[in-house]
Amino acid sequence: MLVDLPRGFFVVADGMGGHKAGEVASSIAVRTIHDVVTGDAPATERVLAKAIARANEDVLNAAATQPDYSGMGTTVVAAFVSDDHVLFGSVGDSRLYHWGRGALTQLTQDDSWISRVLSGDVLSAHDAQHHPMRHVLTKVVGLREDMEPSVGSRAFEPGDMLMLCSDGLHGSITDDGIASTIAAGAGVDEIAARLVDQALDGGATDNITVIVIRRE
Repeated sequence: MLVDLPRGFFVVADGMGGHKAGEVASSIAVRTIHDVVTGDAPATERVLAKAIARANEDVLNAAATQPDYSGMGTTVVAAFVSDDHVLFGSVGDSRLYHWGRGALTQLTQDDSWISRVLSGDVLSAHDAQHHPMRHVLTKVVGLREDMEPSVGSRAFEPGDMLMLCSDGLHGSITDDGIASTIAAGAGVDEIAARLVDQALDGGATDNITVIVIRRE
């Protein structure tokens, strides 16, 4: 994860691959994305897409030089907060949520088999959360050269909050559960800690990473 408060830039990357390769892939992605966004000002959706695409190249190049890193990859969700809006980009199933006016909205779309099935209304959301194919991703950083990230923007008003998280969190807590915790009105550090505790209590076995941001 990356928290660059002076620039208002945040990233969560959830790596995959054996022999610590997932850790390597996520570290490369976070570093590359931050370097590109920091070097290109002002940040735009195009710059954010370029940064994630460059991370894809760097992960692929690293995997090609080390047999132990073959097949490694990582999800990415990144958010750049500027003035009254947020720019975001994602690949995989790490998510960005927006909390505003008492409502929780998922801003990113999972690049997963389950997400594709849900778009056709074949499964209920409850069944999808327990389906054995729920962790199968259709797109990650480091999988293919032609990877294209999804990018977008959203208004970000005073009092609104953002939450970036890995699937270790949203796979263990429903959106209603996340909303209830955010609505309790605690500080961002306490909200993040409560969410991690709830995911662990819910039986999470995957990595749990959470960043919560509030606009004052």
